[in-house]
Amino acid sequence: MSDPRVLSDAFIPELPTRYSGKVRENYDLPDGRRIIIATDRVSAFDTILTSIPFKGEILTQIARYWFEETADICPNHVLEYPDPNVVVGTRLEILPVEIVVRGYLAGTTSTSILTKYRNGERDMYGTVLPDGLRANEKLREAIITPTSKAFDGGHDEPLSEAEIIKQGLLTPAQWHTVSSYALRLFARGQTRAAERGLILADTKYEFGVDKDGTIVLADEIHTPDSSRYWIASTYEQALENGTRPDSFDKDFIRSWVSARCDPYKEPIPKIPDEIVNQASRVYAQAYEAITGKKFLPDLSGDTVLDRIRGNLKRYF
Repeated sequence: MSDPRVLSDAFIPELPTRYSGKVRENYDLPDGRRIIIATDRVSAFDTILTSIPFKGEILTQIARYWFEETADICPNHVLEYPDPNVVVGTRLEILPVEIVVRGYLAGTTSTSILTKYRNGERDMYGTVLPDGLRANEKLREAIITPTSKAFDGGHDEPLSEAEIIKQGLLTPAQWHTVSSYALRLFARGQTRAAERGLILADTKYEFGVDKDGTIVLADEIHTPDSSRYWIASTYEQALENGTRPDSFDKDFIRSWVSARCDPYKEPIPKIPDEIVNQASRVYAQAYEAITGKKFLPDLSGDTVLDRIRGNLKRYF
């Protein structure tokens, strides 16, 4: 029997023009608004692994905190929040460049600066890093490491400012705007995180343009799924020891799966309830640490979907 407090699917047939992503359900209204419902699904290895109780609500509310904290820096897509799992926003044409901002030499993916640095690269993304940096060391200043946004299931590719302009992905004016916004958003994020005893090490932003051509911040901002947060009090010791700084480790479900199979070639085993519930607790802890507020889930409605349907009736 499914848990009524877990939102694994958010199909609402009365709403028009549905697009189902890996984690979010999107509905486009005729007037140019988009309804975005964050489910509790967890996606990795090109598949849906499981659903984590309250994950969608927590991520929506963390993003809401940051959208409100940064509204003076740049416009964002948010129009209203009719439900804790739902944002209604302006429909945008998403720009084909993902803006990743990094304040530390960190990361595990092939496009991360730590991976490239360990492979001997020093000139990357249009920035030259000095020799002698340690893993997870603070950079002299935050840098932008943009990648192409793969809309068709392909892989993101590293880009430099010159390549972005040459390939016509963004105009020079658009690049100037998104890079300026991104660095200012990141600086605000680092300042607010430091006030909570956290380090915002890196993050990614998505921007789009509205019908008037205005560049607008889209998707989410400074959530644990789009950002790397470290616990400030243990950072220096970890740096000295050469170990990974303490963080809100959202990857332990992925690690649990990887330790038991090749997830790209073999069937993925059922993830135990204790692992799922542990993940839910980590998301709640992240919410509380980032926002300074206690997480109190909305338990109204017989199920999460019933509650959302009730709150969205005026859009039917």
